[in-house]
Amino acid sequence: MDAACACAGTSAGGGSGRGNPDLGGHDFGGHSADLHFGLGLAGASVVGLDQARLARFDQDVLDRNTEHAERNRAWFSSHGVLALSLMSAPGAGKTALLLRTLEALGDRSLLTVIAGDPQATVDAARFRGSGVAAVQINTGRGSHLDADMVGHALERLDVRDGGVLFIENVGGLITPPSFDLGEAHRILVVSVTEGDDRPFKYPEAFAAADVLVFNKTDLMPHVRFDLDKCAAAAREINPELVVLKVSAESGEGVEAWCGWIAERRRSPRVETAAAG
Repeated sequence: MDAACACAGTSAGGGSGRGNPDLGGHDFGGHSADLHFGLGLAGASVVGLDQARLARFDQDVLDRNTEHAERNRAWFSSHGVLALSLMSAPGAGKTALLLRTLEALGDRSLLTVIAGDPQATVDAARFRGSGVAAVQINTGRGSHLDADMVGHALERLDVRDGGVLFIENVGGLITPPSFDLGEAHRILVVSVTEGDDRPFKYPEAFAAADVLVFNKTDLMPHVRFDLDKCAAAAREINPELVVLKVSAESGEGVEAWCGWIAERRRSPRVETAAAG
């Protein structure tokens, strides 16, 4: 099979697959029997599709998405809106962090939220219950938001000039990093209840992020999570990464997080490179 050809004879941490960031030459203890289906031209494997065809399809989708992202970015720029997207694994606490953030920032008339999930509208309902305008995007079997979805959501939201738009992506660290939404900054939320090997397993997410927020730090005494080790590994992938420590439960670190947002509001960055 073509997929097998894309992975045969590879070793852990090796190869130069499409979209795979440099991990600093780490040896992750690979074994000769290990299989690596992400090292081919397409950076992925789909049964029945050869690497060249899959890579063309992938690039076509990303190119079309970029067109929509540029429209979103132009709109944000013309209205002075700071758009921030949040991505994380499921259960990392994006929603809880956003709710705490909305409370801390104050003027809810200038804050709006787009919530992404495969199904249900509970997150958007929680945001509306906090007093901000919010719209839910359900992606069905889709594993990420794209720029076209965000554009349609903007048509239904009263996003005020000079305000802040939070885009909560679907939980997952595989596909969300590849899709530019037109945002100014991407925030990666990692819970300390996850493994501290996250940068090694999901390097594209760390490469695409501007800010790494460690959430649930109140649980540090109860989990085996080496925060410094994880942060160091993340910065090997992305040296410019801003690292913050927050507990959405206790409020620890929220002031510094909101201070970072306030600084971005004073000088929003409207240009951002699409991942991948």
